[in-house]
Amino acid sequence: MTIPYGVGPGRSAQERRAALRKVLKAREPLIVPGVTDALGARLVERAGFAAAYATGAGIANAQFGLADIGLVSLGELAGQASRVIDATGLPVIVDADTGFGSALSVMRTTHLLETAGAAGIQLEDQNMPKRCGHFDGHQLVGTGEMVAKVTAATRARSAVDGLVIVARTDARGVLGLDEAIRRGHAYLEAGADVLFIEAPRTQEELARIGAEFAGVPLVANVVEGGKSPQLSAGELHKLGFTVILFANFLMRAMAKAGQEALAHLRDSGDTRGYSERIMGWADRQTLFALAELDALDGDLAATAAELGAADA
Repeated sequence: MTIPYGVGPGRSAQERRAALRKVLKAREPLIVPGVTDALGARLVERAGFAAAYATGAGIANAQFGLADIGLVSLGELAGQASRVIDATGLPVIVDADTGFGSALSVMRTTHLLETAGAAGIQLEDQNMPKRCGHFDGHQLVGTGEMVAKVTAATRARSAVDGLVIVARTDARGVLGLDEAIRRGHAYLEAGADVLFIEAPRTQEELARIGAEFAGVPLVANVVEGGKSPQLSAGELHKLGFTVILFANFLMRAMAKAGQEALAHLRDSGDTRGYSERIMGWADRQTLFALAELDALDGDLAATAAELGAADA
């Protein structure tokens, strides 16, 4: 009997980390949608993607009603990431923002998220409180401080070939692309597995990053309406990027759909005309494994009844 996610043991954390490393090594484009909750994780898995990304901005928006300006705590992030991871068999990369403190704090952050089952974590070189990479007003830590954080993360993980460390720099928007590239080399030398140079401004900048770090797994962050040119996964892969991140596409699509649905309900007082635009009743129960849970409950009840009869 298949045991649904969130009830019994599923795909192990180490299996997920190995799967993520395998797809990164293959150098094929890896499209990674962002998720904010268990529902999103289920939808991403059902759609056939190979990995998901627990988005810091999305979790701040969807779970706390807050802008992405560093207001979510480590405990809040770890709790939500755990729920996301527990709902799917996919490898999940968790956005750990700045690591929530000093290099020593990064070690604890790494430990907590690895314990939660993360396949990878992302760390960035902003000062707290951090801001979305496509906002203005960033403040950076020194290169040495971020190198220490990357080193701390690599030391805190339980195996060198386990948890994937993604190092992000926001230097492009503060100090320019040359400094972002310089920092990228330093973070890779410190042991990062994947490099993320946030918010290049032009396609030429994207091409330069791809050429500068040829052979390195690179993240391209597709932000609809953001500071970077919006290209397809195929176009970005040709420029040298492996991980094509759509961090908040799903959340924004669901928010727009929800807004339109609620406007319809407010204006009509009736949902009957909307049935083709919502998930069907049966499909909803399938997504959340109702039949498997009922079968498991019946199996356990039968076992209990057998033991009760034997005791009589």
